[in-house]
Amino acid sequence: MLQTQELQVNIGPQHPSTHGVFRMLVTVDGETVVDLKPVFGYLHRNHEQIAEANTYLQNMPYTDRLDYFNSMANNHAYAMAVERLAGIEVPERAEYIRVLMVELTRILNHASAVGFMINDMGAWQTPLAFGMREREKILDLFEMASGARLMCNYFRFGGVARDLPPEFIPNLRELLVALPAYIDELERLLRDNEILLQRAVGIGILPREVALSYGVTGPVLRGSGIPYDVRKAEPYSVYDRFDFDIPIGKVGDVYDRFLVRIEEMRQSKRIIEQVLEQLPDAKGGHINPKARQNVRPPVGDAYARIESPKGELGFYLVSDGSGKPYRYKVRAPSFINLTPLADMCRGYKVADIVVILGSIDIVMGEVDR
Repeated sequence: MLQTQELQVNIGPQHPSTHGVFRMLVTVDGETVVDLKPVFGYLHRNHEQIAEANTYLQNMPYTDRLDYFNSMANNHAYAMAVERLAGIEVPERAEYIRVLMVELTRILNHASAVGFMINDMGAWQTPLAFGMREREKILDLFEMASGARLMCNYFRFGGVARDLPPEFIPNLRELLVALPAYIDELERLLRDNEILLQRAVGIGILPREVALSYGVTGPVLRGSGIPYDVRKAEPYSVYDRFDFDIPIGKVGDVYDRFLVRIEEMRQSKRIIEQVLEQLPDAKGGHINPKARQNVRPPVGDAYARIESPKGELGFYLVSDGSGKPYRYKVRAPSFINLTPLADMCRGYKVADIVVILGSIDIVMGEVDR
């Protein structure tokens, strides 16, 4: 019988399937993964420490640079934390605009995530370009509203920086008309693709119990069959006014995580349509005029969380009564969702690691704060 020896192999630290610098120390027996140790910290830039030296408002654009694919969602969670800490109310129209922006963010994130994952399987650039196509249309909308496409810096304490421009909603309605055909086509091209089925079905299984023990959230958790979503579990903003479903998987493999993201795009479209139906007129205001942006919250602490596209994103703030947070802590879903990677990879082949990592959908800017 052929005797083999275990080897340790470094994959990275610059691995093409991640947004940022990441290393995996992999122990292999032939082509089979015996163990895996994720190594991060290469992109660490003292986000939380810098935030404690800034005023509360100065930190808003810093949040853009956590999960830089989803700056609107980052803004939302941070704004909610400061508003709870300082007792700031948000006008109803502003709440609807916030939900609108975050659900558009969810669509662009999932379209891109699916494209990146298929690209990681070796499909080169076509699926990625297809996934990015709709993302660009959404970024056009973000640019109309905020003046920026990627680092939007759009939210403010007590609302949003400015109201929607006149051309925003007509362009959004055009996008919504075309969106179902886009999502259907994306699913039709990939769902029964022979290569995708071979590389995704039964690969990178994350059992329900393991997912729960690691505190995983978002599509990774729901792919394992657990219908947990912060928008339903602890409704915030105006999410309790909308009708939408929570897609879940069956076995928790790469394929389930792919299908969950496809269906979540459809649910986000449902929410956006309801936002447009219920959106109060401009008299409701895009920001609370009593809300001071250079806030000095009373002594205390506050935690706010949202269902970001990657999972539960939370901000914990401690105030000492000054204009700067005494403590600023981020609960980053990319970081938490990365922790069960070794369990998801053991027993699979080296070639499967890239696909499994891609199915988690991480951004290193959020991991290495």
